Amino acid sequence: MKLITALFIGLILALNLGCNTSEDLPKGIWRGVLKNESGIEIPFNFEVSESKDSMVVYLINGKERLQVDEVIVNQDSVYFKFKFFDSEIKAKITASGLTGKWIKRLADKNSVMEFTAQPGINWRFFSNSEKVKSGYSGKWATVFRKANSSDTTIAVGEFSQLNEKLTGTFLTATGDYRFLEGTINNSKIYLSAFDGSSAYLFTGDLSSDSLITNGLFYSGASSVKNWNARKDDHAKLPDNEEITKLKSLEDPLIFSFPDIDGKKVSLSDERFKNKVLVVQFLGSWCPNCMDETAYLTSFYEKFKDKGVEIIGLAYERTSDFQRSRERVLQLKERFNIQYPLLLTGYTNKEVLKSLPQLEKFKAFPTMLIIDKKGLVRKIHTGFNGPGTGRHYQDFINQFETEIAELLK
Repeated sequence: MKLITALFIGLILALNLGCNTSEDLPKGIWRGVLKNESGIEIPFNFEVSESKDSMVVYLINGKERLQVDEVIVNQDSVYFKFKFFDSEIKAKITASGLTGKWIKRLADKNSVMEFTAQPGINWRFFSNSEKVKSGYSGKWATVFRKANSSDTTIAVGEFSQLNEKLTGTFLTATGDYRFLEGTINNSKIYLSAFDGSSAYLFTGDLSSDSLITNGLFYSGASSVKNWNARKDDHAKLPDNEEITKLKSLEDPLIFSFPDIDGKKVSLSDERFKNKVLVVQFLGSWCPNCMDETAYLTSFYEKFKDKGVEIIGLAYERTSDFQRSRERVLQLKERFNIQYPLLLTGYTNKEVLKSLPQLEKFKAFPTMLIIDKKGLVRKIHTGFNGPGTGRHYQDFINQFETEIAELLK
């Protein structure tokens, strides 16, 4: 009891409670754990550091270091606010670190997961690593299946192995699972990620050098899917340019939605005449959209003076204009977006109602490329973000080549 009391007093002194400075939490790497409704633990790491006399927290997933939007320390409480995704971690400072909840606000309810964290721990799944043979880097043909369902999703896992450590992602025709980080231990694979919007855990049995069986994919508070994978250097995905469809490619696209200031914007406006247009379907709640927006922002700076315009159609989780406006405004400020973002007033499930010219719409993000005559020349569903490595660069090269051709 005396030892526990001493440890608690020591931590209180170290944290310097009641001050909002970088001394409020021990600097360095922490190990966080989210627990879903079934008690499954989803681990991740984050770093507490200092920048310009203020505390900064970064979520760590593979090569990605994602800065938390706002960190508040108030007496014995800590708040990590992910304004971009309308979620936050609320935690109490304890003798062992932090304990609390991760709360993600949805349209009609909140998703809540238990949260704990300990400072000074830089491992993710296991404190002791075992020697692991190489051979797990490369492509894996993967199939995800909803529990108790025949619905399947084709994916390609691309992993990079360094001893027992494993990083990579899963690509699908509608987007990727961003940066995943994990390990190989006792003939099992473990991968996880937390970015403030999504919490993922992938586990599976390494039945051989080229087969993963009994895979389980946990997402958020309750979702679980089965998955299996086979090593295949030639694994590929369905064509993502055949997923979203227009009823007619011969008719110009027509729409009119308010921007952040409430001003109606349409493709017939003078600003867009005789321009190559990119129409981006996005949501501030969508991590893949975040990756695409980061790229399009830099692309726009490079091409806007060459005759290219971009319009972002934001489909938020609520039809409340002011609430949607707040989310989209945060997106604009975070990436310093200079092209117009329009609020559709529709949820992400009602895209076809807002644009009757669409015949099929499957996923966010989706991008339409329109020529100078106003005709849709290409529809690209999903986005291969920076977590996909060379696929990300391949997309950039192809996309910018297509835009340059249309400008001619």
